[in-house]
Amino acid sequence: MASATRARRALGWAIWVAGVAPALRLAWLGAHDGLGANPIEELEHQTGLTALCLLLATLAVTPLRRVGLAALAPFRRRLGLLSFAYVLAHFSLWIGFDNGLDPAAIVEDIAKRPYVTAGFAAFVLLVPLAVTSTRGAVRRLGRRWVQLHRLVYPAACLAVVHYLWLVKKDLRPPLEFAAVLAVLLVARLVIPRSRARAAPSRLPRKGAASAPDPPGAA
Repeated sequence: MASATRARRALGWAIWVAGVAPALRLAWLGAHDGLGANPIEELEHQTGLTALCLLLATLAVTPLRRVGLAALAPFRRRLGLLSFAYVLAHFSLWIGFDNGLDPAAIVEDIAKRPYVTAGFAAFVLLVPLAVTSTRGAVRRLGRRWVQLHRLVYPAACLAVVHYLWLVKKDLRPPLEFAAVLAVLLVARLVIPRSRARAAPSRLPRKGAASAPDPPGAA
């Protein structure tokens, strides 16, 4: 029991470190003029790319849980919140530096540029998921929480489309993300839920770092 608790804590810390490391790297590069000729554009690109990586890692938890890696289940929402933190940074850079906090410019950018439209739509879908990520929200919403958090799938699709439409030359990176997303969506459909039930995860003690997904979570 003690060894399982230590392993769970170690995994939790590893996820935090992996999630925070890209931000620390960007801060280091920014402090040492390592972000290139256009640092704001580089920050936008890197925060968006990290957000997408973490979002796909979040989606990977369910199929991995169903094939026996149930220890990952309690950390899915942690991955999701880390992803949203980078999404928020990405969004803030866009409205602050690209559009100067000008509402008219923001609306015009969303309306005229398809990749911005897709990215903004993904952000809108992710906001309620981040807001309802607490234990209290899970209890209050019940089964509706599960239904609401299935919005992560269209949000991920829109995020990949945003990246694909943004890139003008080398399409390989966004297509690789699209392939990973497709594999995760197919895996969710083809791997039976019974595999997940065969190795259920335990509820963490009160005060533990995060709660597991409720039964039936997407």
